[in-house]
Amino acid sequence: MKNSFLFGTALLCLLLLTACRDKQKDAADSIAAIKAEVMDTDREFSKYSELKGLRAAFTQYIDSNGILLRPGIVPLVEGNAMDFISQSDDSGFVMTWEPRSATLAASGDLAFTYGIYSLKENSSDSIEYGTYVTIWKKQPDGSWKFVLHSGNEGVE
Repeated sequence: MKNSFLFGTALLCLLLLTACRDKQKDAADSIAAIKAEVMDTDREFSKYSELKGLRAAFTQYIDSNGILLRPGIVPLVEGNAMDFISQSDDSGFVMTWEPRSATLAASGDLAFTYGIYSLKENSSDSIEYGTYVTIWKKQPDGSWKFVLHSGNEGVE
């Protein structure tokens, strides 16, 4: 009887440990999947910029409460950000970027990406590089839109 009890207890402990490990693995897989989703969204954002222009891309991917941080001016919040985007002339250049990494909030509905952007003027063969960071918010429909975007010039 004592051996049966010990065997049953050991079996129960083994099952509990296996279940906990599986739950942790599932959580890690879920986090990895969401990070990949955000990275893919950032890459799609860049591709949209390449094909349709920076203005169209920012209009498509900005959250209704989105903020832009630009050199030399105060943060552009909500309507001011949209005004800035709509008045921007993107006809003389093509801007693309590649995210290097994504970090996800524990809640799973906020994330940030960062990476390197390139800016090629249509009238020149030279390309300028810089860095950027974008904070993303999951939308009710499951898509991601950015709530804050900033970039810095000068990567060699």
